[in-house]
Amino acid sequence: MGILEDALAHPVAQEFMALSLGYQVAIGFAAFVTLSIVLNVASQILFKNPNEPPMVFHLLPFFGSTIIYGMDPPTFFRKNRAKYGDVFTFILLGKKTTVAVGPAGNDFILNGKLKDVNAEEIYTVLTTPVFGRDVVYDCPNAKLMEQKKFMKIALTTEAFRSYVPIISGEVRDYIKRSPAFKGQSGIVDIPKKMAEITIFTASHALQGQAIRKKFDESLAALYHDLDMGFTPVNFILHWAPLPWNQKRDHAQSTVAKVYMDTIKERRANRDDDHELDMMKHLMSSTYKNGTPVPDHEIAHMMIALLMAGQHSSSSTSSWIMLRLAQNPQIVEELYQEQVKALGADLPPLQYEDLAKLPLNQAIIKETLRLHAPIHSIMRAVKSPMPVPGTKYVIPTSHTLLAAPGVSASDPNFFPNPEVWDPHRWEANSPNAPIMHGEEDEEKIDYGYGLVSKGGKSPYLPFGAGRHRCIGEQFANLQLQTITAEIVRAFKLSNVDGGNTIIGTDYASLFSRPLEPANIRWERRN
Repeated sequence: MGILEDALAHPVAQEFMALSLGYQVAIGFAAFVTLSIVLNVASQILFKNPNEPPMVFHLLPFFGSTIIYGMDPPTFFRKNRAKYGDVFTFILLGKKTTVAVGPAGNDFILNGKLKDVNAEEIYTVLTTPVFGRDVVYDCPNAKLMEQKKFMKIALTTEAFRSYVPIISGEVRDYIKRSPAFKGQSGIVDIPKKMAEITIFTASHALQGQAIRKKFDESLAALYHDLDMGFTPVNFILHWAPLPWNQKRDHAQSTVAKVYMDTIKERRANRDDDHELDMMKHLMSSTYKNGTPVPDHEIAHMMIALLMAGQHSSSSTSSWIMLRLAQNPQIVEELYQEQVKALGADLPPLQYEDLAKLPLNQAIIKETLRLHAPIHSIMRAVKSPMPVPGTKYVIPTSHTLLAAPGVSASDPNFFPNPEVWDPHRWEANSPNAPIMHGEEDEEKIDYGYGLVSKGGKSPYLPFGAGRHRCIGEQFANLQLQTITAEIVRAFKLSNVDGGNTIIGTDYASLFSRPLEPANIRWERRN
């Protein structure tokens, strides 16, 4: 008998072969996983590169720190900053992702040069299925800058002056017709209502009456489905027929058709169409090379514009209401501020009135400080990048990640950072920000208005550099107006009468309150 026959005849071999095939596969898989973990741990211990940032320790290859990061990104950043310093690397879905936090880290990533960092390569897998092709990150950066420049017409002082009465009217009309606000008092799941209010106000102000007439609560729900296309797993599975992707694709095609149909209607009725709005402006716009903006790009830019005016404002306005319900005394301060500055009869809000309401402004600033809508801003590395003040060089195999919320909650810049204190923005407040002169940074116009050239401020809720959110001023105006109108209409408090605050949902790249998030409202006499 040969050696093979002898081996197979051995009792142990015979017993192993008697096991079910499934059990053998399970044993083999367990052995493979164990070996993978051992090799992964060994590589982290034995093969450290002194010229790269420290790696966050992890057991599982490929998955790395993905789950821990995804559960609570701000906590993940803070803990690892305390352990590894301002620059560290973690594994995110198989990709080495280097985080640089603090003002220096913000500037290093967000103000990186085009030859060094690239946003399009990171985000197009998320944004193209949501917005549509040939806009935002689905086109060269030079074309994106032209598209942003087209939007400037909606972001002028003259435009803002017209928006305040529009937004005020939409809020008042919503309160009148919404079943959630019938009677003298009640309890409401506030994020759902703020999502509707923000999309109605943004669509009317930014896109005109022709589009606003086609928006109702069902279209607001479609924008929510679009928003969920930004779930982090879609960096890899953006193509997969998953439930949220199917809803995303249905929402995108439905909303795009609304815009395309409207464009056709307005072209057919050109002589009778006298309204000047963003859609009409785009319909008559041309790129520098003389090419008119195609209709599908107009529709997709309109989706992107409304998303920019929707997802962050929806989340932030919800947090504002939750924080006010947690602090009813601030609600009364806001109400009295309006009475003193504008008159006891509280005349209709005008654009110039907002500058007379500093506490109302501070509410927005403080809420954005603690609840920035975007917790992670990523860039692809295009050429090796030395990190100033360190020995580290970030290779092109890494992704860069900025987290401005880390410095916005740093006690070195914001005393008692965990406290929501809108009064900290007053000059003599003991919690006043310690900015170290960052507010004096040089300004630059990338083609859509002056913004800070650098990113060294610890407070950057709208990002920095050429990809800074162009809707920053509109978002502030929208949020201030909505807050002022809600305070005129209601007193707010927590349902339990206490001062607890709801948790945060990080399922999307845009953090929002966990739902349901109920508050109590009481109508003012």
